[in-house]
Amino acid sequence: MIEIIKRTNIDFMKQRYIAFAVSGILSFVGILAIVAIARGTANLGIDFAGGTAVQVKFEKGVTLHQIRTGLEANGIKGADLQDFPSAKKALIVLKKAGEHRQSPASPEKGLSDHVIEALKKAFPDNKITVDSVSEIGPKVGKRLRIDAMWAVIASTIGILIYVGWRFQLSFSIGATVATFHDVLAVLGIFYVTGLEINLILLTALLTIAGYSLTDTVVVFDRIRENMRVLLKESIDSLINRSINEVLSRTLITSLTVLLASIALFLFGGEVLHDFALAMILGVLVGTYSSMFVASPVVLLWSGNKPLIKKQ
Repeated sequence: MIEIIKRTNIDFMKQRYIAFAVSGILSFVGILAIVAIARGTANLGIDFAGGTAVQVKFEKGVTLHQIRTGLEANGIKGADLQDFPSAKKALIVLKKAGEHRQSPASPEKGLSDHVIEALKKAFPDNKITVDSVSEIGPKVGKRLRIDAMWAVIASTIGILIYVGWRFQLSFSIGATVATFHDVLAVLGIFYVTGLEINLILLTALLTIAGYSLTDTVVVFDRIRENMRVLLKESIDSLINRSINEVLSRTLITSLTVLLASIALFLFGGEVLHDFALAMILGVLVGTYSSMFVASPVVLLWSGNKPLIKKQ
């Protein structure tokens, strides 16, 4: 093993108030995102908003402008389009089923059928193959949205219980706050940048929560080890020493996950694009929070008094 980062002596606790300010802003944006999701005003995918997604393949290449014009000429308006030029494919997404078909000639048909018919009428000389169709009703989307929120809450409660049992209450509070912070930060970034919030993002958020907890527990383990031998050292000095001692391990581990996520982002295809982006953001935020959020919260909760060693 090559020691990339030599022994450091950074005063992390001295920067905790700056970190709290930055984290407060990130968390506030994340809370706004949750409110927007609950109200249905965020850029929700059809998983949460309901709607129809049709992926088709053309025999001849077409542009998004041509597809949009063809759909609108045949009564399909407001579609979100995404193309895959190298494969001559396109994804047509219509959110909130029932709002896009202006003149339904055949009401008994699904919206996806009308989309396919509209494309065939618009491109009669271009053979079209349907790759996939997904239709989700608004009630199902609302239910999935609620279940997604409960999934994040349940996982966080599980973290609270596990760390509380493994360490002690102050550590449990620190780990829970850091995990919530990481999830809110990534969710908030997706919200303010207008990126789609869907089940793929939820999967990434739960993965980030697990990664963040693992990274935080490594720091907490070193704090607990030092508690047993540095009985006279102040809590802020002990925490600083512990973070510095595992800093090399933390950064190298994060860099490894980050490189894998970047590779997935660049070469994993459009389907995994948002997941990989969320993981990149989550690794960066999670590494930051394990040093500047979780441990400072432990210090704040303990009131700078010596931690009681748990037998």
